[in-house]
Amino acid sequence: MRIGIIGAGHIGGTLTRRLKALGHDVSVANSRGPETLTDLAKETGAHAVTVANAARGKDVVIVTIPVKSVPDLRNELAGAIDAKTVVVDTGNYYPKRDGRIEEIEAGIPESKWVADQLGRPVVKAFNTIYADHLLQRGRPAGEHGRIALPVAGDDAKAKQVVLKLIDELGFDGVDAGGLADSWRQQSGTPVYGADLDAEHAKRALADARNQRGT
Repeated sequence: MRIGIIGAGHIGGTLTRRLKALGHDVSVANSRGPETLTDLAKETGAHAVTVANAARGKDVVIVTIPVKSVPDLRNELAGAIDAKTVVVDTGNYYPKRDGRIEEIEAGIPESKWVADQLGRPVVKAFNTIYADHLLQRGRPAGEHGRIALPVAGDDAKAKQVVLKLIDELGFDGVDAGGLADSWRQQSGTPVYGADLDAEHAKRALADARNQRGT
């Protein structure tokens, strides 16, 4: 698939490495410009591009930047991203880093806020796992102890695309419901950072309690 990755930090860099190694056509961008990504491009064979070109003509675009920076993307992506492109949000809201975002504090799920800022649907995934575990702990399908990654979103076809990528990467994807339910995989919930298998991840999602907007 043609995959664009916006953000080259821990998760973005890891996904660039892993997805390119799997044979996907990967383009990577950041806010500082493609010239700052030459080392990553040389290492992986990915294309270092602008943000707009990371979105243009892609099957999947993965947004993996600080939540506070998401509103800046809307104009950059306008006219560059196709309506059929699956957009994945990997972000986690950390007030100490992102500042206080009143809508999220009031209870709107983080990825619903991201979707509203971008003006298009997103799928929430890859936000519950540490980058080094994403890089190193993938296992073949059916192997005991395979880590499960929850996936939330409102478009069933888009979720299936993301679940397939997760399987390719060596993890079990778990359907975590619609975007309104994505708070169940936010930071501070039982599934977050826990490296659970599919059965236990489903239990953790069910056991989550929303601490915001109450």
